[in-house]
Amino acid sequence: MLFILLSITAAFWMLVALDTYRGLRELPALESEPPLTSGGKVSVIIAARNEEDTIEKSVLSQLNTTYDPVEWILVNDRSTDRTGEIMENLALKDRRIQVIHISSLPAGWLGKNHALHTGAKRASGDLLLFTDADIQYEPDLLAKAVAYFKRMKLDHLTVSPDLQANSFLLQGFIAFFLFGFSYYKRPWSANRDHSKSGMGIGAFNMISPDAYAKIGGHKAIRSRPDDDLQLGMQIKRKRLRQRMATARKMLRVEWYPSLQEAIKGLEKNAFAGLHYSYLFVFAAMTGVFISQLLPFVALFFAEGSTLLMSWIAIGAIMSVYIPLTARLTNFNGWHALIFPVSVSLFIYAILRAAVLTAVRGGVQWRGTLYPLKELKKRTR
Repeated sequence: MLFILLSITAAFWMLVALDTYRGLRELPALESEPPLTSGGKVSVIIAARNEEDTIEKSVLSQLNTTYDPVEWILVNDRSTDRTGEIMENLALKDRRIQVIHISSLPAGWLGKNHALHTGAKRASGDLLLFTDADIQYEPDLLAKAVAYFKRMKLDHLTVSPDLQANSFLLQGFIAFFLFGFSYYKRPWSANRDHSKSGMGIGAFNMISPDAYAKIGGHKAIRSRPDDDLQLGMQIKRKRLRQRMATARKMLRVEWYPSLQEAIKGLEKNAFAGLHYSYLFVFAAMTGVFISQLLPFVALFFAEGSTLLMSWIAIGAIMSVYIPLTARLTNFNGWHALIFPVSVSLFIYAILRAAVLTAVRGGVQWRGTLYPLKELKKRTR
């Protein structure tokens, strides 16, 4: 039985490898795009709640852009720290910045979605750019993104940043997350016009106002914790033109400062990605264990042809994991050595997210509890 499971696992990853190699070739790097210094006004919309440690550095990096004209709409979403004050100080220093303060959250909305929706209503640009409050931009990034957007005649462009991490264990966890997300969602499919699979990344979601209106804006996804991904999914559902690109040298973010924070961060999106279904959680954990952890466990007790098949399955997994993480991160490849540890941590994170959601009766994020019943209702 074990030999059969390992054989199926090896065959599965070989097929995934073929799709991955093809897909990675379809992901453009914005670094190679000639910049466009002016091509219509861009409205950058940033929602922030208790982001006093990151918001100023992020906005200052964007203000150095070589592109013009740009306006920034900073939305303070019910912050209890100095976020709003920092935003106001930035606005005093640069007339391109507007600040909106939100004091209450309407029923049926998640805070970030409502904040972005509010900011979009104030925007006057020819293009809208939704970005997070902790992203660091290189000066040419916006100019290159607009150039690519216009050259490809897009409705939506999302860009993958360099995810920075200080600890080796956190690098392994992030790399595994990207690996799992990529083989599950196949993000390169967003670059195929015939595909129904969409992609959106919170670090950089650029969209035309017409396309934003057609998909119903953030109102259409008002209760989705994975708002960035859902924005891209809505684009595809409306058969609009979308692309995903990478910008590892021009766009960066410290995803989480520690492994503990990374595991905690998955509370918001992990269960949502499994459609708030405990059956899907069980299936996902079982599938991950069999397809990604079992080959390593089998090394300790398998013999003969079964042991050989374990090594073949591991080789097939690494044939996907190593090139994929090398393309999407700037980490060195040594994190592959702790792959089984990263798998175990990921299974724990998924289980933890589901259990906490069940105990709390909903998803708790940035001081607000969103009832599970309401979240499920909005996904139907």
